[in-house]
Amino acid sequence: MLRAHTSSTVVELGELFAAAGHELALVGGPVRDVFLGGKSVDLDLTTDAVPERVLEITRKWADKTWTVGIEFGTIGLRKRDEIFEITTYRSEAYDHSSRKPEVRYGTSLIADLERRDFTINAMAARLPTFELVDPFGGLEALREKVIRTPGRPEDSFSDDPLRILRAARFAARLGFTVNADVQRAMGEMASRLSIVSTERITDELSKLMLTLTPETGLDLMVRTGVAQVVLPELPALRMEVDEHHRHKDVYTHSLIVLRQAIDLEPSYGLGPDLVLRLAAILHDIGKPRTRTLLPGGKVAFHHHEVVGAKMTRKRLTELRFPKDVIDQVSKLVELHLRFHGYGDGEWTDSAVRRYVRDAGPLLTRLHALTRADCTTRNARKAARLAATYDALEARIEVLREQEELDKIRPDLDGQEIMQVLGLKPGPLVGKAWNYLLEVRLEQGSIGKERATQELLRWASAEGLTPASGDGAGEASVSDPSAGDGRDDSQ
Repeated sequence: MLRAHTSSTVVELGELFAAAGHELALVGGPVRDVFLGGKSVDLDLTTDAVPERVLEITRKWADKTWTVGIEFGTIGLRKRDEIFEITTYRSEAYDHSSRKPEVRYGTSLIADLERRDFTINAMAARLPTFELVDPFGGLEALREKVIRTPGRPEDSFSDDPLRILRAARFAARLGFTVNADVQRAMGEMASRLSIVSTERITDELSKLMLTLTPETGLDLMVRTGVAQVVLPELPALRMEVDEHHRHKDVYTHSLIVLRQAIDLEPSYGLGPDLVLRLAAILHDIGKPRTRTLLPGGKVAFHHHEVVGAKMTRKRLTELRFPKDVIDQVSKLVELHLRFHGYGDGEWTDSAVRRYVRDAGPLLTRLHALTRADCTTRNARKAARLAATYDALEARIEVLREQEELDKIRPDLDGQEIMQVLGLKPGPLVGKAWNYLLEVRLEQGSIGKERATQELLRWASAEGLTPASGDGAGEASVSDPSAGDGRDDSQ
């Protein structure tokens, strides 16, 4: 079975190592995925040969080799269009203060498998014979759809605490349950994640968010207490009753929104989309801080989208997500209630323009997030909201064709504003441009002649006296407190 799912190149490599007197075996993902009915894109192998010896054996055979991971015992190589990573049998562990594992080479395949994270990844196929090596019940775990560790979970998580997050990721990716002992150890050892670099934690969290069912992995993290260390804003949602959506708590609502956002990705040509998914799970994290009790036992969360956007930016910055991801997720959290602010009535053209302008390149994701945020069990209300949003999207498309909504700008550009008002580059030009942008949003395109009249009316109200001539001079300000607060005539 394993041979049938493997290329002849793998057999060649196995024969090469055997001829050199060394062991070589496919290990982990490539073996696991065959039994799951798929094919792994990663070809990970393990050997008793030390890295320098691996380089000697493969130097003439490989088309290219690289040594980026040699300090961890890994050599990378390419043969034709296949990429391999060969790692020497090893035993690595973190001490209680270091963020880097201490790597020790071993000589036994069984011992190497014992130090791996989970039994489903602790299977190997000896090459070139493809003899299956499964000393810790990986196949049984696959049949039972359960995540276990080869030895005590405490030992596995002590060796590499990042495996605590990997347990959640594999559960989400494969739809497996996590053994009770493993769950208990996850909670008891969650604090050990503090010795793992932020970059590794964020990489693992990102991989989790891009699985088929990230909500199950996140829920596991919350239930075991791991989220309290990595993403504390998430468990904080459990105690907040969300009266708007009639769910038992905001936490459950957020998991549902995440699921619905993922389900909507194909409809909007997205996915798997990290930005949308992060925004979905974080969109209500401002509610605990803005919770206010109202008369009659009701609860309000005024401006929770603004507070939540700031909290999102702070958390994602601490996790060292890329700046563009931070900006985009924070903006979506800030905008996620914008649709509801316009009510159920027909939107004005001005409101549509502002909605598109404020969303910018995030408009498609905002569509998906807004629709996903409807989790009401009231079928009539859900249908009404969906119909209202259908109408909004249709209006956007109509206006987009009429007005090039994606390129909304004033009818006069900066040069023309300076010409009309006799200004030199400076803050007043920006202020005038913003005024004309507001006119454009309210009225649509009005043409240069009317825009000039609007600009002159604005200038008069601001106490500006446009200079005569070709615009080389400067407008004077009759009141030093007007405009940008300085007397441009001096």
